[in-house]
Amino acid sequence: MSNEDLITLVARGDESAFERFYDALVPGVHGVVLQVVRNPAHAEEVTQEVFVEAWRTAARFDATRGSARAWLTTMARRRAIDRVRAAQASSDRDLRVGSASMDRDADVTADAAEVRLEQQQVRRCLGGLTELQREAVTLAFYRGHTHREVAGLLDVPLGTVKTRLRDGLIRLRDCLGVA
Repeated sequence: MSNEDLITLVARGDESAFERFYDALVPGVHGVVLQVVRNPAHAEEVTQEVFVEAWRTAARFDATRGSARAWLTTMARRRAIDRVRAAQASSDRDLRVGSASMDRDADVTADAAEVRLEQQQVRRCLGGLTELQREAVTLAFYRGHTHREVAGLLDVPLGTVKTRLRDGLIRLRDCLGVA
């Protein structure tokens, strides 16, 4: 039974269909969430929240807009990003309160400047890739898709995606001067 069939049954309140849906998709969802939040405990919480939301909103799934996997992965990525932003906002508040009376350390400023320069260099190097390479690299490494998912999203064979990624990474490595 396909994921789309299962989510249709889940929308009708079928708990056994939800169990199969969960078993089929939890590894991928958890992987996407973990890539974003980087904390295993938070990733487990967010993964659980995603599946609770899927149970509650299954009726909103629209197969004409994409696969059930894509729907759930998008939901997971958004929720994970929200968690990271909330954690960052909390951390920023704590830092502002804790460092209100402290002078800025010169090393912190130098480190921030170095990070900004590295980010600019990566953006410049990404701009030097072909459009096809940039799409594949962005989907795989910045959006967390597997090679197979990238192939599906770009509607090209898996081998083509792997070639684009390999060539793109070689060009990035050369542009960035990484050994």
